Parts: sequence; structure tokens; C-alpha cells
Amino acid sequence: MKRSFLTGVAAAALLATSSYAALAAGKKGKVEAAPPPPPAWLDTLTIDGFVEGGVTINPGQPVNKVNWGHLYTDRANWPTFNGALLTVQRPLDPKAEGIDLGFKVQGQVGMDARYNHFLGVLDYAVKSRTQIALIEAHGLVHLPILTKGGIDLKIGKFVTYNGAEVIPAKDNLFYTHSYIFNFGPFLHTGAMATTHVTDWLDVYTGVTTGVNTSIGWPGDNNRAASFHGGFGLNLLDGQLTIMAFTHAGPENPKMVDPYLNLTFPAGVPHWPDIGTFCSCGPSTTWRYYNNLTATWKPTENLTLITDISYMRDDGWNAVNGLGMSQAYAGWVDGLLGTPFGLLPRRPRGVDAYGVAQYASYKVNDQFKVNGRIEYWRDNNNFFAGAFPGYFDMVNAMHGFQSAAIFQPFGNANNANGTSYLALTLGTTITPDVPDMPLIKGIILRPEVRWDVAVNNAAPFFGGPRTSVPYGLTASPPPTIGVTQKRSQGLIAMDVIIPFSIR
Repeated sequence: MKRSFLTGVAAAALLATSSYAALAAGKKGKVEAAPPPPPAWLDTLTIDGFVEGGVTINPGQPVNKVNWGHLYTDRANWPTFNGALLTVQRPLDPKAEGIDLGFKVQGQVGMDARYNHFLGVLDYAVKSRTQIALIEAHGLVHLPILTKGGIDLKIGKFVTYNGAEVIPAKDNLFYTHSYIFNFGPFLHTGAMATTHVTDWLDVYTGVTTGVNTSIGWPGDNNRAASFHGGFGLNLLDGQLTIMAFTHAGPENPKMVDPYLNLTFPAGVPHWPDIGTFCSCGPSTTWRYYNNLTATWKPTENLTLITDISYMRDDGWNAVNGLGMSQAYAGWVDGLLGTPFGLLPRRPRGVDAYGVAQYASYKVNDQFKVNGRIEYWRDNNNFFAGAFPGYFDMVNAMHGFQSAAIFQPFGNANNANGTSYLALTLGTTITPDVPDMPLIKGIILRPEVRWDVAVNNAAPFFGGPRTSVPYGLTASPPPTIGVTQKRSQGLIAMDVIIPFSIR
């Protein structure tokens, strides 16, 4: 009796199991296959990159060949090999439930590399406009601790989290960059922790050696640590993301070049103090970069991005004990022979702020229309600059003498800072191309851009101008300078060829 009862139970269990399997199989009546095993660690390793080149036409024909307000597109009317970028990486598995390891190494060769150096790492390796640079080299660790989503650690060299635009060209809407990008932070060395608090909130905390710096002298120009952190919100099922980040810490270099201790003639424009590089303690005076970036997709084809920025440095814009600015004190000293420029100084600080609004509409798989409008205020003409020489950027960051160009405090047109308005309209074209080994298509990005100083400043460059040096009347003889203009129009286009090795 007992045996027949067990047999009946077994038959019922077998029938229930078969019925459940049939239901799970769907209309075809087949049992669902087990999910495939996760890929092996090396199977998720990728090796890819792109090659980029372009040209920026400036009808104003600046005599110094410089497009003011630009870095990667700073050469006027000159074909540019922006660079080839190679990335080797194994990203973290976003679905990992245990400890996961990854890494990323990214390098670049080209003219853009002049601005993408870590100090002390390949920054003087190639003595030409085309250089090599290490962009990223870091390890990644996912730890399933504290929260359901766990914590991701990034240790090494990495790009900044600030702002809407990024260093890899193919990930931007335009060939030219915003002022917010050009004169904000680029690269960091340090450690970052991303805590996935909930499905919609991530918190970022980290410590770095500064902006574009490495560890130790000469890689860290002031040997002081900085904070990098913020938060990210993922809302409306991913249709709206809000990212807020700050990077704060000392950035002014210790003055190690004796030629920077020169006393400039009265009224001669310089950057921006007379006699020393900074009226501050470089290792204790902070610089702040802050960005709030919101990305919203109201429809499947329309993307709107808002990038808001505020920057400040506490160590510049000095006044003496009488409240006279340093540039004005130097001018008075040259005119009257007074010692005002020698009085003790204290910095009032400098700042810049702005907002850039982007819109991108996908017409089809081959064509997108993009627009950008930006207002950016450089309150003291401190952050915006031009670096026409091979090593002007890294020399300025190291604290060495350079031929970098900055709008002078003493220029009557620019004495009160500069307010920039930039309008950009462009397209992203990805035509269908035949399948080729390694090459993964082609990207064309033509654009037109118009920049204007809306506060009557004249920061842009034009044709030649005969002038007498500032503060001098008869000797030396007049020199050929460059005309200062209120606006600048550009027609630009680049070509990007992505490739994939693995």
C-alpha cells in the first residue's frame, strides 16, 4: 500500500513538472534552454580606436594663424592631423555579483597630444607639433560591498569626470570644442570610488594629484593633493541623467624658472602679475572646477544636453596695500616713477562661469543635425589662452617660461574681462561604406561657428597691425602686431575613421 502511494505521488510530481515545462516553453512547446555561461575574462577584452584629421577655416586670416579660444582646433587655415587614438581595455561587468577586475590603457599620437599630457610623462618626448601622449592607464575593481550595486574603484591615470564634452573626438557632437571644455580640467592621477547607492543614484569620491599631473616632481607641479567627486542621477528610466562634479585643490605651479622673476616694463601685458607667477602659496591656494551636466532624451531621436560650469582660482588678481591692481600700479610707476608696484600684494582671486546648451536630432542612421549655443564669462581674462608653440601648454603648467598668449589686464578693450557668445551648427554624417578589415565606417562632421565678445572686448585675432609697444612712445621702433577683433567666424570639418582590432 505504501509503495503504491509513493508511486502515485511520483507520477503526480512528474506530471506537474512536465506541465510547468510545457507552459515555460511558450507556443512552440519546447523547454527554454539554460542561459549561456558568462564570457571568459579575456573574451571581454577590446582593442580599438580611431584616426582623426580636419581643418578649420578662418576667413579673418589671423596673421599669427591662431583661432582664439581653441585648443585642438587652434590652427587657422591649416590641415591638422588631430591624432590616432588606441584603447586597450577590459571594462567591469555591470552585472557582476562578485569581485570583478578590469583595466584601461589609452594612448594618442597627433597634434592634439600637445594638450593631453600628464606632466612628467612623455611631455617633452617629441619635439614637434605632432606628439605622443598617454591619456589613461588605470586598473578597475568592483567590490560587492555596502550597497546592492557595490563599489567600483579606479586607480591610476584617468580623464576628468567634469563636463559634457570628452577627449575622444568620436564621442562628441562637434569638431570644435566649447570654452567650458577647452579651459576646464582634462586629466587626473589618483583614485576614484563610485558607490552605486541605488538604481538611480551614484556617488563619486576621490583624491588626485591635480589637473594633468602625475606623482612626484616634476610630474606634480606643486606636490599637493586635490579632491574630485560628485554624484550622478539616472531618472525617467534612463531618459534623464544629471551629473554634478567638482575638482578642487592647488593647481598653481611652484616657480622654478628664474626667468619668470623678470620685472616687466610698465604697462607691458603679461600673465597677469608683474615680477612673480602667482601672488600666493602654490601648494595652499586652491582652484575649483565645477560642472553640472544634464542629458535629456524627450524623444527617441532628440537629445538635449545642458552643461553649466563655474571655475575659480584664489591666488591671482592681486592688489597692493592701497587697493591698486598690479597692472595699474605698474603703469603708474612707469609714468610717475613711484614704488607702488613694490608694495605688498594680496590676491583677490579670479573666476569664470558659463552655460552651453546642445541639441542633437537623429534624422536617420546616417545623418544627425547638431546645434550648440554657449555663453562663457572669463571675468579676469585668466582662464582663456592660446598656446601656439609645441610646448607652451606644458611649460605653463610646469611653471616654465612659455610663449602662451593671454588677454592682458592692461588692454583697454579687455580690462574688464571678456564675455563670449558662441553659436555652432553642424552635422554628423556616417555614410554606409563597404565592409573592410579592421575599419568600422567613417564619420564626417562639418560645422559653422561664430564667436563674439558681447561686452565690447576684442579677444580674437585678425590681420597685421603696426603698433608701438605698450607703455613706450619712441623707442624701440614700432613693431608689426596683430589686429584685435570682437568676433570670429569659422568653417570647420573633420573626418574620423574608427577601427577595431579585437
